[in-house]
Amino acid sequence: MTGTRIAALGHYQPAKVLTNHDLAELVDTDDAWITSRVGIRTRHVAGPDEPVDELAAHAAGKALAAAGLAPDDIDLVLVATSTAIDRSPNTAARVAARLGMPSPATMDLNVVCAGFTHALATADHAVRAGGARRVLVIGADKMTEVCDWTDRTTCVLVGDGAGAAIVEAVDDAEVGDTPGIGPVLWGSVPEMGNAVRIEGTPPVFAQEGQSVYRWATQQLPALARKTCERSGIAPEELAGVVLHQANLRIIEPLAAKIGAVNAIVARDVIDSGNTSAASIPLALAKLVERGELPSGAPVLLFGFGGNLSYAGQVIRVP
Repeated sequence: MTGTRIAALGHYQPAKVLTNHDLAELVDTDDAWITSRVGIRTRHVAGPDEPVDELAAHAAGKALAAAGLAPDDIDLVLVATSTAIDRSPNTAARVAARLGMPSPATMDLNVVCAGFTHALATADHAVRAGGARRVLVIGADKMTEVCDWTDRTTCVLVGDGAGAAIVEAVDDAEVGDTPGIGPVLWGSVPEMGNAVRIEGTPPVFAQEGQSVYRWATQQLPALARKTCERSGIAPEELAGVVLHQANLRIIEPLAAKIGAVNAIVARDVIDSGNTSAASIPLALAKLVERGELPSGAPVLLFGFGGNLSYAGQVIRVP
């Protein structure tokens, strides 16, 4: 079978930065309260003239440039997002139009915070099945547009941004024993789906924070370890762990329980907040850009959140 790999990454965040001190002027909170509960210090906020597809296109353009590819080299565009307001054209089609792609297939995936890892698995499957040779996979969300700025339990969490990856086919001879994108482990807990919501008209983000915390810290470590097993990687062999950047109080205990004692653990939530589907590619791209993860190193990606859904895979750094 044809194998796959991530050829390049890209990321983008809006210029405007909202600090905890700025939030203290909007809602009853302060820096100490926020950092002690979620570990976030700053987040980036897109303006009214910066839609989700624009954030996504900026990240995608950087990934294409890093891979040395032209827009017409891509035959499938997948965008993971839950904050696109319009239903048609979908976000992927609008990204393709912004980048001048001639005729790609375009699809959006709405799996909220686990969206990117679902989309990455979908790209991997499409390439392995022969449906595409190169896939542009994007996680992009504008969470500040669906935020209740009077609710201090949620407005302190969110930020905006996008991250992108180029997934391409690799010949059998190049795959060897270490595939660039390992097998996915994915699933959901439908009866707990209401624990994370973006509902209503206009849509508003809300969650049952304690339920999500207990589920993530108690149930997900075993699933993350099983993800490693599917790739034939022991947790202590991982060079990096990039979890959904939900909350530092979830990320740190979850990473510790996985047993990845030698891994760099992404903590981009501190500077970016919870960017939903953007959080994993955003954090991964930054680690790679800073040279903290060497090419070829195994990294666990694990997304979790809305629905309650989860999806993870071990990838090799481009």
